[in-house]
Amino acid sequence: MERLVLDPTGRARDTETAELYASGPAVPVDILGGRAWSVSDPELLEELLTDPRVSKDGLQHWPDFDRAVRTWPLALWISVRNMFNAHGADHRRLRRLVSSAFTPRRVATMTARVEELTDALLDDLARTAPGEVVDLRARLAYPLPIRVISQLLGLPEEVTDGFRGIVDKVFSTALTPEESAANGAAFQALLEELIAAKRREPGEDMTSALIAARDDDADGADGEGGDGGGPAALSEEELRDTLLLIVSAGYETTVNLIDNGIADLLTHPDQLALVRAGKAGWDDVVEEALRRDAPLAHLPLRFAVEDIALPGGVTVRRGEAILPAYAAAGRHPVRYGDSGAVFDVTRPVKSHLAFGHGVHFCLGAPLARLEGRTALSRLFERFPDLAFAPGARLEPVDSLISNGHRALPVLLGAPAPKAP
Repeated sequence: MERLVLDPTGRARDTETAELYASGPAVPVDILGGRAWSVSDPELLEELLTDPRVSKDGLQHWPDFDRAVRTWPLALWISVRNMFNAHGADHRRLRRLVSSAFTPRRVATMTARVEELTDALLDDLARTAPGEVVDLRARLAYPLPIRVISQLLGLPEEVTDGFRGIVDKVFSTALTPEESAANGAAFQALLEELIAAKRREPGEDMTSALIAARDDDADGADGEGGDGGGPAALSEEELRDTLLLIVSAGYETTVNLIDNGIADLLTHPDQLALVRAGKAGWDDVVEEALRRDAPLAHLPLRFAVEDIALPGGVTVRRGEAILPAYAAAGRHPVRYGDSGAVFDVTRPVKSHLAFGHGVHFCLGAPLARLEGRTALSRLFERFPDLAFAPGARLEPVDSLISNGHRALPVLLGAPAPKAP
Protein backbone atom coordinates (compact mmCIF):
# COMPACT_ATOMS: atom_id res chain seq x y z
CA MET A 1 0.00 0.00 0.00
CA GLU A 2 1.36 3.41 -0.95
CA ARG A 3 2.25 5.64 1.98
CA LEU A 4 0.17 8.83 2.33
CA VAL A 5 2.35 11.86 3.08
CA LEU A 6 0.51 14.10 5.55
CA ASP A 7 0.64 17.81 4.73
CA PRO A 8 2.45 19.65 7.59
CA THR A 9 0.46 22.84 6.90
CA GLY A 10 -2.93 21.23 7.53
CA ARG A 11 -4.26 22.60 4.25
CA ALA A 12 -4.89 19.21 2.64
CA ARG A 13 -6.87 17.80 5.56
CA ASP A 14 -10.14 17.24 3.70
CA THR A 15 -8.35 15.49 0.84
CA GLU A 16 -6.32 13.39 3.26
CA THR A 17 -9.46 12.45 5.18
CA ALA A 18 -11.12 11.23 2.00
CA GLU A 19 -8.02 9.15 1.18
CA LEU A 20 -7.98 7.65 4.67
CA TYR A 21 -11.63 6.62 4.34
CA ALA A 22 -11.08 5.13 0.90
CA SER A 23 -7.92 3.22 1.85
CA GLY A 24 -9.26 1.27 4.80
CA PRO A 25 -9.34 1.37 8.61
CA ALA A 26 -5.53 1.57 8.97
CA VAL A 27 -3.39 3.36 6.37
CA PRO A 28 0.41 3.74 6.22
CA VAL A 29 1.35 7.43 6.43
CA ASP A 30 4.42 9.62 6.52
CA ILE A 31 4.31 12.17 9.32
CA LEU A 32 7.21 14.61 8.88
CA GLY A 33 9.48 11.79 7.81
CA GLY A 34 8.29 9.36 10.49
CA ARG A 35 6.27 6.30 9.57
CA ALA A 36 3.03 5.26 11.21
CA TRP A 37 -0.31 3.57 10.68
CA SER A 38 -3.07 6.17 10.62
CA VAL A 39 -6.34 4.90 12.09
CA SER A 40 -9.49 6.88 11.33
CA ASP A 41 -12.24 4.27 11.82
CA PRO A 42 -13.69 5.19 15.24
CA GLU A 43 -14.71 1.61 16.03
CA LEU A 44 -11.22 0.27 15.40
CA LEU A 45 -9.63 3.27 17.06
CA GLU A 46 -11.60 2.66 20.26
CA GLU A 47 -10.39 -0.94 20.28
CA LEU A 48 -6.75 0.05 19.83
CA LEU A 49 -6.93 2.81 22.43
CA THR A 50 -7.96 0.23 25.03
CA ASP A 51 -5.73 -2.62 23.78
CA PRO A 52 -2.94 -3.54 26.25
CA ARG A 53 -0.79 -4.41 23.23
CA VAL A 54 -0.66 -0.70 22.36
CA SER A 55 1.70 1.57 24.32
CA LYS A 56 2.42 5.29 24.44
CA ASP A 57 5.97 4.81 25.70
CA GLY A 58 8.25 5.18 22.71
CA LEU A 59 11.34 4.86 24.87
CA GLN A 60 10.37 1.27 25.63
CA HIS A 61 8.43 0.26 22.54
CA TRP A 62 9.58 2.19 19.45
CA PRO A 63 12.81 1.06 17.78
CA ASP A 64 13.07 4.44 16.04
CA PHE A 65 13.01 6.35 19.33
CA ASP A 66 16.72 7.28 19.51
CA ARG A 67 16.83 8.44 15.89
CA ALA A 68 13.56 10.36 16.23
CA VAL A 69 14.73 12.22 19.33
CA ARG A 70 17.75 13.46 17.37
CA THR A 71 16.16 14.27 14.01
CA TRP A 72 12.35 14.34 14.12
CA PRO A 73 10.56 17.73 14.31
CA LEU A 74 8.06 16.19 16.76
CA ALA A 75 10.74 14.79 19.09
CA LEU A 76 9.27 16.63 22.09
CA TRP A 77 6.01 14.71 21.66
CA ILE A 78 7.71 11.38 22.33
CA SER A 79 10.60 12.37 24.60
CA VAL A 80 8.87 14.18 27.48
CA ARG A 81 8.37 12.09 30.59
CA ASN A 82 4.83 12.54 31.84
CA MET A 83 1.56 10.63 31.80
CA PHE A 84 1.05 11.45 28.11
CA ASN A 85 3.90 9.11 27.16
CA ALA A 86 3.70 6.69 30.09
CA HIS A 87 2.46 3.11 29.97
CA GLY A 88 1.06 0.71 32.55
CA ALA A 89 2.01 1.33 36.18
CA ASP A 90 3.97 4.49 35.35
CA HIS A 91 0.92 5.97 33.67
CA ARG A 92 -1.33 5.14 36.62
CA ARG A 93 1.17 6.68 39.05
CA LEU A 94 1.53 9.92 37.11
CA ARG A 95 -2.15 10.28 36.30
CA ARG A 96 -3.14 9.79 39.92
CA LEU A 97 -1.03 12.78 40.97
CA VAL A 98 -2.91 15.09 38.60
CA SER A 99 -6.40 13.64 38.45
CA SER A 100 -7.81 15.29 41.60
CA ALA A 101 -7.48 18.74 40.01
CA PHE A 102 -9.77 17.84 37.10
CA THR A 103 -12.67 15.93 38.63
CA PRO A 104 -16.13 17.17 37.57
CA ARG A 105 -16.76 18.28 41.15
CA ARG A 106 -13.53 20.29 41.28
CA VAL A 107 -14.22 21.82 37.88
CA ALA A 108 -17.74 22.81 39.00
CA THR A 109 -16.16 24.96 41.71
CA MET A 110 -14.31 26.85 38.96
CA THR A 111 -17.47 27.81 37.08
CA ALA A 112 -17.84 31.28 38.60
CA ARG A 113 -14.20 32.13 37.90
CA VAL A 114 -14.42 30.97 34.28
CA GLU A 115 -17.55 33.09 33.85
CA GLU A 116 -15.79 36.08 35.41
CA LEU A 117 -12.77 35.75 33.11
CA THR A 118 -15.04 35.34 30.08
CA ASP A 119 -17.09 38.41 30.95
CA ALA A 120 -13.94 40.49 31.38
CA LEU A 121 -12.82 39.54 27.86
CA LEU A 122 -16.29 40.30 26.47
CA ASP A 123 -16.33 43.67 28.27
CA ASP A 124 -13.09 44.48 26.50
CA LEU A 125 -14.58 43.44 23.16
CA ALA A 126 -17.64 45.62 23.82
CA ARG A 127 -15.37 48.67 23.75
CA THR A 128 -14.49 47.97 20.11
CA ALA A 129 -15.31 50.84 17.75
CA PRO A 130 -18.34 50.19 15.52
CA GLY A 131 -17.33 48.56 12.24
CA GLU A 132 -13.88 47.53 13.46
CA VAL A 133 -12.86 43.99 12.52
CA VAL A 134 -11.98 41.82 15.53
CA ASP A 135 -10.04 38.54 15.57
CA LEU A 136 -11.94 36.37 18.04
CA ARG A 137 -9.22 33.70 18.11
CA ALA A 138 -6.76 36.28 19.40
CA ARG A 139 -9.21 38.19 21.60
CA LEU A 140 -11.29 35.35 23.15
CA ALA A 141 -10.30 31.81 22.17
CA TYR A 142 -6.63 32.35 23.06
CA PRO A 143 -6.72 34.37 26.29
CA LEU A 144 -9.49 32.54 28.14
CA PRO A 145 -7.85 29.06 28.33
CA ILE A 146 -4.42 30.43 29.14
CA ARG A 147 -5.84 32.55 31.98
CA VAL A 148 -7.76 29.59 33.36
CA ILE A 149 -4.79 27.22 33.24
CA SER A 150 -2.53 29.93 34.65
CA GLN A 151 -4.78 30.32 37.68
CA LEU A 152 -4.97 26.56 38.14
CA LEU A 153 -1.17 26.27 38.09
CA GLY A 154 -0.50 29.55 39.90
CA LEU A 155 1.49 31.02 37.03
CA PRO A 156 2.66 34.62 37.51
CA GLU A 157 1.67 37.03 34.75
CA GLU A 158 5.21 37.47 33.47
CA VAL A 159 5.44 33.70 32.92
CA THR A 160 2.00 33.44 31.32
CA ASP A 161 2.88 36.05 28.72
CA GLY A 162 5.77 33.92 27.50
CA PHE A 163 3.72 30.76 26.99
CA ARG A 164 1.61 31.59 23.94
CA GLY A 165 4.36 31.72 21.34
CA ILE A 166 6.13 28.69 22.81
CA VAL A 167 3.01 26.50 22.97
CA ASP A 168 2.01 27.51 19.44
CA LYS A 169 5.36 26.20 18.23
CA VAL A 170 4.92 22.92 20.11
CA PHE A 171 1.89 22.26 17.88
CA SER A 172 3.39 23.73 14.72
CA THR A 173 4.55 21.20 12.16
CA ALA A 174 6.22 23.80 9.96
CA LEU A 175 9.40 23.96 12.08
CA THR A 176 12.74 22.35 11.35
CA PRO A 177 14.06 19.79 13.85
CA GLU A 178 16.49 22.44 15.09
CA GLU A 179 13.76 25.04 15.59
CA SER A 180 11.55 22.52 17.34
CA ALA A 181 14.36 21.43 19.67
CA ALA A 182 15.19 25.02 20.55
CA ASN A 183 11.55 25.76 21.31
CA GLY A 184 11.22 22.65 23.47
CA ALA A 185 14.34 23.61 25.41
CA ALA A 186 12.98 27.13 25.95
CA PHE A 187 9.67 25.70 27.19
CA GLN A 188 11.39 23.40 29.67
CA ALA A 189 13.68 26.19 30.88
CA LEU A 190 10.68 28.44 31.50
CA LEU A 191 9.02 25.69 33.53
CA GLU A 192 12.21 25.08 35.53
CA GLU A 193 12.23 28.78 36.43
CA LEU A 194 8.60 28.47 37.54
CA ILE A 195 9.37 25.42 39.69
CA ALA A 196 12.29 27.23 41.35
CA ALA A 197 10.08 30.25 42.07
CA LYS A 198 7.29 28.08 43.51
CA ARG A 199 9.77 26.23 45.70
CA ARG A 200 10.80 29.56 47.17
CA GLU A 201 7.23 30.82 47.56
CA PRO A 202 4.62 28.02 47.33
CA GLY A 203 0.95 28.86 46.95
CA GLU A 204 -2.47 27.23 46.90
CA ASP A 205 -2.10 25.94 43.36
CA MET A 206 -1.45 22.77 41.40
CA THR A 207 2.22 23.56 40.70
CA SER A 208 2.95 23.88 44.41
CA ALA A 209 1.05 20.65 45.12
CA LEU A 210 3.08 18.72 42.54
CA ILE A 211 6.32 20.18 43.89
CA ALA A 212 5.31 19.13 47.40
CA ALA A 213 4.55 15.60 46.19
CA ARG A 214 7.98 15.48 44.55
CA ASP A 215 9.95 17.01 47.41
CA ASP A 216 8.18 15.20 50.24
CA ASP A 217 8.76 11.88 48.52
CA ALA A 218 12.44 12.65 47.86
CA ASP A 219 13.00 13.72 51.48
CA GLY A 220 11.41 10.55 52.76
CA ALA A 221 13.66 8.39 50.63
CA ASP A 222 16.90 10.39 50.90
CA GLY A 223 16.43 11.41 47.29
CA GLU A 224 16.65 7.81 46.11
CA GLY A 225 13.04 6.98 45.41
CA GLY A 226 9.72 6.42 47.07
CA ASP A 227 8.42 4.30 49.87
CA GLY A 228 10.59 1.34 50.74
CA GLY A 229 13.04 1.89 47.91
CA GLY A 230 10.32 1.81 45.23
CA PRO A 231 9.92 4.37 42.44
CA ALA A 232 9.59 8.01 43.45
CA ALA A 233 6.15 9.61 43.28
CA LEU A 234 7.53 12.11 40.80
CA SER A 235 11.02 12.64 39.45
CA GLU A 236 12.28 16.15 38.77
CA GLU A 237 12.00 15.51 35.02
CA GLU A 238 8.46 14.17 35.41
CA LEU A 239 7.51 17.20 37.51
CA ARG A 240 8.67 19.62 34.83
CA ASP A 241 7.18 17.62 31.96
CA THR A 242 3.86 17.15 33.75
CA LEU A 243 3.55 20.93 33.93
CA LEU A 244 4.49 21.09 30.26
CA LEU A 245 1.66 18.70 29.44
CA ILE A 246 -0.94 20.57 31.51
CA VAL A 247 -0.04 23.92 29.95
CA SER A 248 0.04 22.55 26.38
CA ALA A 249 -3.04 20.35 26.53
CA GLY A 250 -5.08 22.75 28.64
CA TYR A 251 -4.33 25.60 26.28
CA GLU A 252 -4.25 24.56 22.63
CA THR A 253 -7.15 22.12 22.61
CA THR A 254 -9.53 24.53 24.34
CA VAL A 255 -8.46 27.37 22.06
CA ASN A 256 -9.45 25.23 19.08
CA LEU A 257 -12.72 24.14 20.68
CA ILE A 258 -13.82 27.76 21.17
CA ASP A 259 -12.46 28.77 17.75
CA ASN A 260 -14.26 25.96 15.90
CA GLY A 261 -17.46 26.44 17.87
CA ILE A 262 -17.62 30.11 16.84
CA ALA A 263 -16.83 29.29 13.21
CA ASP A 264 -19.39 26.47 13.10
CA LEU A 265 -22.20 28.65 14.43
CA LEU A 266 -21.39 31.60 12.19
CA THR A 267 -21.32 29.38 9.11
CA HIS A 268 -24.51 27.57 10.18
CA PRO A 269 -26.93 30.31 11.32
CA ASP A 270 -29.81 27.83 11.19
CA GLN A 271 -28.13 25.86 13.98
CA LEU A 272 -27.58 28.99 16.04
CA ALA A 273 -31.29 29.77 15.57
CA LEU A 274 -32.17 26.33 17.01
CA VAL A 275 -30.12 27.08 20.10
CA ARG A 276 -31.67 30.51 20.53
CA ALA A 277 -35.12 28.96 20.14
CA GLY A 278 -34.38 26.48 22.92
CA LYS A 279 -34.44 23.46 20.59
CA ALA A 280 -30.85 22.61 21.46
CA GLY A 281 -28.54 23.57 24.31
CA TRP A 282 -25.02 24.93 24.52
CA ASP A 283 -23.79 21.53 25.64
CA ASP A 284 -25.09 20.23 22.30
CA VAL A 285 -23.09 22.92 20.50
CA VAL A 286 -19.92 22.01 22.35
CA GLU A 287 -20.25 18.28 21.68
CA GLU A 288 -21.06 18.78 18.01
CA ALA A 289 -18.12 21.14 17.56
CA LEU A 290 -15.85 18.59 19.25
CA ARG A 291 -17.17 15.82 17.01
CA ARG A 292 -17.16 17.64 13.70
CA ASP A 293 -13.92 19.58 14.26
CA ALA A 294 -11.78 17.69 16.77
CA PRO A 295 -9.32 20.18 18.32
CA LEU A 296 -6.46 17.79 17.53
CA ALA A 297 -6.53 16.32 14.03
CA HIS A 298 -3.79 13.73 14.63
CA LEU A 299 -2.10 12.88 17.92
CA PRO A 300 1.36 11.30 17.85
CA LEU A 301 2.06 8.48 18.69
CA ARG A 302 1.27 4.99 20.01
CA PHE A 303 3.29 1.83 19.50
CA ALA A 304 2.54 -1.85 19.00
CA VAL A 305 4.00 -3.92 21.83
CA GLU A 306 3.46 -7.05 19.70
CA ASP A 307 2.07 -7.86 16.27
CA ILE A 308 -1.59 -6.79 15.99
CA ALA A 309 -3.82 -8.15 13.23
CA LEU A 310 -6.36 -5.60 11.99
CA PRO A 311 -9.40 -5.92 9.69
CA GLY A 312 -8.68 -6.10 5.99
CA GLY A 313 -5.63 -8.31 6.33
CA VAL A 314 -3.43 -5.53 7.78
CA THR A 315 -0.93 -6.37 10.51
CA VAL A 316 0.74 -3.70 12.60
CA ARG A 317 4.11 -5.21 13.46
CA ARG A 318 5.73 -5.02 16.86
CA GLY A 319 7.46 -1.65 17.29
CA GLU A 320 5.50 0.10 14.55
CA ALA A 321 3.84 3.43 15.32
CA ILE A 322 0.10 4.14 15.32
CA LEU A 323 -1.29 7.62 14.66
CA PRO A 324 -4.87 8.27 15.87
CA ALA A 325 -6.65 10.42 13.27
CA TYR A 326 -9.19 12.11 15.52
CA ALA A 327 -10.49 14.70 13.05
CA ALA A 328 -11.20 12.03 10.45
CA ALA A 329 -12.72 9.71 13.08
CA GLY A 330 -15.14 12.46 14.13
CA ARG A 331 -16.75 12.50 10.68
CA HIS A 332 -16.32 8.85 9.71
CA PRO A 333 -19.24 7.32 7.76
CA VAL A 334 -18.98 4.06 9.72
CA ARG A 335 -20.49 5.90 12.70
CA TYR A 336 -22.13 9.02 11.23
CA GLY A 337 -23.25 7.87 7.78
CA ASP A 338 -23.25 10.44 5.00
CA SER A 339 -23.81 13.35 7.39
CA GLY A 340 -20.47 13.23 9.18
CA ALA A 341 -19.30 16.59 7.83
CA VAL A 342 -22.63 18.27 8.64
CA PHE A 343 -22.84 20.50 11.73
CA ASP A 344 -26.07 19.46 13.44
CA VAL A 345 -26.66 20.42 17.08
CA THR A 346 -29.70 18.10 17.22
CA ARG A 347 -27.66 15.07 16.13
CA PRO A 348 -28.84 12.04 18.17
CA VAL A 349 -25.45 10.27 18.09
CA LYS A 350 -23.22 12.54 20.17
CA SER A 351 -20.33 10.15 20.89
CA HIS A 352 -16.89 11.20 19.63
CA LEU A 353 -13.20 10.67 20.31
CA ALA A 354 -12.08 14.29 20.49
CA PHE A 355 -10.76 13.75 24.04
CA GLY A 356 -9.36 10.32 23.30
CA HIS A 357 -10.55 7.05 24.79
CA GLY A 358 -9.53 4.53 27.42
CA VAL A 359 -6.95 5.08 30.15
CA HIS A 360 -5.45 8.07 28.36
CA PHE A 361 -8.81 9.89 28.06
CA CYS A 362 -8.12 13.59 28.55
CA LEU A 363 -8.27 14.55 32.23
CA GLY A 364 -9.02 18.14 31.28
CA ALA A 365 -12.19 17.31 29.33
CA PRO A 366 -14.62 18.65 32.00
CA LEU A 367 -12.69 21.92 32.21
CA ALA A 368 -12.48 22.30 28.42
CA ARG A 369 -16.23 21.71 28.14
CA LEU A 370 -16.90 24.30 30.84
CA GLU A 371 -14.75 26.88 29.07
CA GLY A 372 -16.26 26.12 25.67
CA ARG A 373 -19.85 26.28 26.92
CA THR A 374 -19.22 29.50 28.87
CA ALA A 375 -17.34 31.28 26.08
CA LEU A 376 -19.80 30.40 23.32
CA SER A 377 -23.03 31.02 25.23
CA ARG A 378 -21.90 34.36 26.65
CA LEU A 379 -20.34 35.54 23.38
CA PHE A 380 -23.48 35.00 21.30
CA GLU A 381 -25.69 36.41 24.05
CA ARG A 382 -23.57 39.55 24.37
CA PHE A 383 -23.23 40.09 20.61
CA PRO A 384 -26.49 38.93 18.98
CA ASP A 385 -25.51 40.38 15.57
CA LEU A 386 -22.06 38.76 15.48
CA ALA A 387 -21.01 37.90 11.91
CA PHE A 388 -17.92 37.19 9.89
CA ALA A 389 -16.22 40.28 8.49
CA PRO A 390 -16.90 40.86 4.78
CA GLY A 391 -14.48 38.83 2.68
CA ALA A 392 -13.23 36.85 5.67
CA ARG A 393 -11.33 33.69 4.81
CA LEU A 394 -10.67 30.97 7.36
CA GLU A 395 -7.15 29.60 7.01
CA PRO A 396 -5.97 26.59 9.05
CA VAL A 397 -3.12 26.92 11.50
CA ASP A 398 0.19 25.54 10.21
CA SER A 399 -0.14 22.15 11.82
CA LEU A 400 -1.17 18.61 11.03
CA ILE A 401 -1.81 18.18 14.77
CA SER A 402 -3.72 21.30 15.82
CA ASN A 403 -7.11 21.76 14.14
CA GLY A 404 -8.05 25.42 14.27
CA HIS A 405 -7.81 28.68 12.33
CA ARG A 406 -5.14 31.32 12.06
CA ALA A 407 -7.73 33.99 12.75
CA LEU A 408 -11.49 34.53 13.16
CA PRO A 409 -12.16 37.99 11.69
CA VAL A 410 -15.63 39.20 12.70
CA LEU A 411 -17.82 42.23 13.11
CA LEU A 412 -19.31 42.21 16.59
CA GLY A 413 -22.31 44.44 16.03
CA ALA A 414 -23.85 46.39 18.86
CA PRO A 415 -23.45 44.64 22.23
CA ALA A 416 -26.57 43.71 24.15
CA PRO A 417 -26.92 45.11 27.66
CA LYS A 418 -24.84 43.12 30.08
CA ALA A 419 -26.89 40.75 32.19
CA PRO A 420 -26.67 41.34 35.95
